[in-house]
Amino acid sequence: METVLITGASRGIGRETAKLFAENGFNVVINYNSSERQAIELLSEIKNAIAIKADVSNRKEVFNMINKAISAFGGIDILINNAAIASQMLFQDISEEEWDRIFDINVKGAFNCTQAVLPHMLHKKSGKIINISSIWGITGASCEVHYSASKAALIGFTKALAKELGPSGITVNCVAPGVINTEMNSNIPKDAMDTLKEETPLGKIGSPEDIANTIFFLASKKADFITGQIISPNGGFVI
Repeated sequence: METVLITGASRGIGRETAKLFAENGFNVVINYNSSERQAIELLSEIKNAIAIKADVSNRKEVFNMINKAISAFGGIDILINNAAIASQMLFQDISEEEWDRIFDINVKGAFNCTQAVLPHMLHKKSGKIINISSIWGITGASCEVHYSASKAALIGFTKALAKELGPSGITVNCVAPGVINTEMNSNIPKDAMDTLKEETPLGKIGSPEDIANTIFFLASKKADFITGQIISPNGGFVI
């Protein structure tokens, strides 16, 4: 039985992804940091799963998490770097602390988790790494320069790492969701969401399940010949 580790798995896209993998017979490692209640609730809903608290920006906590996961399930076959934070503000109002906070979670978190898991994948000469970026990492978003920059960094991270790890049989891909109905986006005003919906050719906002299905495909054997790619389920928002 294969094992998947999903960072930021207690809510939104991460939660739906964890449920989908569990339904399909995977061992699931649920990573969370502050959302303990949601993580415990998710744990009660699925089988063959453990929940581990770790701040992905904290290297020591990440390596402890990986060691616990390997002790529980014997290895990690799939890593999904999903943990992220976002905020909206004018560029001139972004403090150095806020800039660093965004990059610590969104970029350094992926760096820490990937480095912690990689020795085990290299030993087996197999594995799948899936990074969750954003459509704003492709196009940029006004009043979200720090978030957009961090998500663009994950795209570069994906492409370069895919070239490096390909000879070892490890694929690295990136999912860049469009506007999705998640708690993270709940602070966007309704009129703004309505505008985004109107600008989407399919005429709707995406669901966490839409993204979970894309992630699951990239983690499957059907995607064994796909690496270094940026897949953007966005309803046609960007074509």
